[in-house]
Amino acid sequence: MSVEVLILGCGSSAGTPAIGCPCPTCTSPDPRNRRTRASSVLRANGLNFLIDSGPDLRTQALREGLTQVDAVLYTHPHADHLNGIDDLRAFCYVNKAPLPIFGNDFMMQDVQNRFHYTTLPPGPWWDKPVLQPTPVVGPFCHRGVEIVPIPVLHGRWTIYGYRIGRVAYITDVSEIPEVSFELLQGLDLLLLDCLRNQPHHTHFGVEQSIAAAQRIGARHTVFIHMTHELEYHALNARLPHGMEVAYDGMRLISA
Repeated sequence: MSVEVLILGCGSSAGTPAIGCPCPTCTSPDPRNRRTRASSVLRANGLNFLIDSGPDLRTQALREGLTQVDAVLYTHPHADHLNGIDDLRAFCYVNKAPLPIFGNDFMMQDVQNRFHYTTLPPGPWWDKPVLQPTPVVGPFCHRGVEIVPIPVLHGRWTIYGYRIGRVAYITDVSEIPEVSFELLQGLDLLLLDCLRNQPHHTHFGVEQSIAAAQRIGARHTVFIHMTHELEYHALNARLPHGMEVAYDGMRLISA
């Protein structure tokens, strides 16, 4: 199954440029150093699976001409991955249909508790998101596409990455359990968290990301969720063969 990937955003919670920062990355004229909050679309069998709904979702969708979302795969409920949830109403309005969303039970409960209005039945004007939260604990199918949640640690939280076909997306990771390494074998494409130079208590640093990518052994690894500490060209120059730095609007395909 062919999977197409559109990287809507590859930045961390502050985005790049960071407000008030004069560093070389934040002041760079290269558009590859301008990063909105992390989110991607995985397209398989004609369906668009959006990973997370960060606060830049509307801007990202307009920039990339994204008008179709068939389901949302949520990794975890931090603001930079969830708080653009209200912008999902546009996709419900276009289709005049509810939008399925998936994640672990903690994630779905957070949506229910914090954004209860999104789980109500549709009104006549479709002026609010109409979401259908479904907790998942293992591989599941949505309209004929198999999706494999990949449990990883984000500090003390267990959150999800996702695999569709030979593509996997893992953000906000500080440790990959052994059982999850087994779920990541045989990849063509891996999108992997790489926050900054030094490790963080809830994220991989550059060397950790490289080591995990080497162990997983995907044919192609692309690093995502980066702070302004990591300049596009400088980081690319440090990476082993088969690894590269993401940028907003990057498009990839896996056979």
